[in-house]
Amino acid sequence: MNKEQFIFLQEAGHVSIPVMLFNYYAKLGLNELEFMLILQVKKYKENGNQFPTPTELSQHMSISTSECTSILRTLIQKGFLMIEESEQDTILFEYYSLKPLWDKLYTYLINESQKKTQEQSQKEDESLYTIFENEFGRPLSPFECETLAIWIDQDDYDPVIIKAALRESVMSGKLNFRYIDRILFEWKKNGIRTIEQARNYAKKFRQNQGTTSKTQSNPENYERKVPFYNWLES
Repeated sequence: MNKEQFIFLQEAGHVSIPVMLFNYYAKLGLNELEFMLILQVKKYKENGNQFPTPTELSQHMSISTSECTSILRTLIQKGFLMIEESEQDTILFEYYSLKPLWDKLYTYLINESQKKTQEQSQKEDESLYTIFENEFGRPLSPFECETLAIWIDQDDYDPVIIKAALRESVMSGKLNFRYIDRILFEWKKNGIRTIEQARNYAKKFRQNQGTTSKTQSNPENYERKVPFYNWLES
């Protein structure tokens, strides 16, 4: 075999390894030896050998057959590898399954995604409190903090919409929590869900404000059906 033939063989044959597995195997709790052994098992499976022996696996690693056996046992105990049975032409045979590994990788990625979402939501909430304090020019009172928490957690208002309602109250010269609450309620009642819808609704309201008498559309006529919890009177 000459050099050209050798290079051709290296580029022609390969084992498919997901990049995510490379990136997160350590996060899953695998060390380098365990990871390499899993790759050896995957290589054999892709080449048609579904149940390579410890001897076959160790031949392509720097560990003995006994060490390979021990690591295989550990991988099964830790839930990264599984031995399953299948039947073909009335003959039972065993094979290695990597489904537990993919399950762990999927669960890890989902948990990380949810964690990032929660962290982002927490940052947005913290930013919201800061924006309100900057607009009011003072720290929020416990009652105001509780109101803001109700908007986020109970009323499920998007922080972007809350900021828009705050800006609307500033433009109207009525910077107080009760007025902002009226705006949020009115927007929710009219299906306002995006910042663009809120802007268009506020613009339309201001245009009609001078020619329309007081109606239910006017936030000034709103009364919150569920009264605020006043911690000072408890």
